[in-house]
Amino acid sequence: MQLSPFHLAIPVYDLAAARTFYRDVFGLEEGRSSDHWVDFNFFGHQLVIHLAPKNASQEAAHTNAVDGHDVPVPHFGVVLGMDEWEGLAERLKALDTRFVIEPGIRFQGLVGEQATMFLFDPCGNALEFKAFKDINQLFAK
Repeated sequence: MQLSPFHLAIPVYDLAAARTFYRDVFGLEEGRSSDHWVDFNFFGHQLVIHLAPKNASQEAAHTNAVDGHDVPVPHFGVVLGMDEWEGLAERLKALDTRFVIEPGIRFQGLVGEQATMFLFDPCGNALEFKAFKDINQLFAK
């Protein structure tokens, strides 16, 4: 299966802090930019941070219970290969990242077993990074 890159534009109320976060914490390559937005190569996808006023979900995230954790909603992220996920988890830990949900395994021993971690960017946007034990279970019931 060949995936098409997605385009996601998210609001940030501090463009400089968000730019530093996505560039330096994740090591993302920066693309085009202006005084009000910055493009990033987000693991092969186009992520654009746009300067905008703080919104309600950035102020206080809503959560839903999933496998014993309070998952912030809304959130976005990417499904990585397990080795890449483990490397990112180690990089984030080494940077003393504050996680909403620490890196760990969800649904262990069940259909859809996955590694996952959640964190917020400096502007309160929630991110999830995950990897599947068996990528063929990405949409399994």
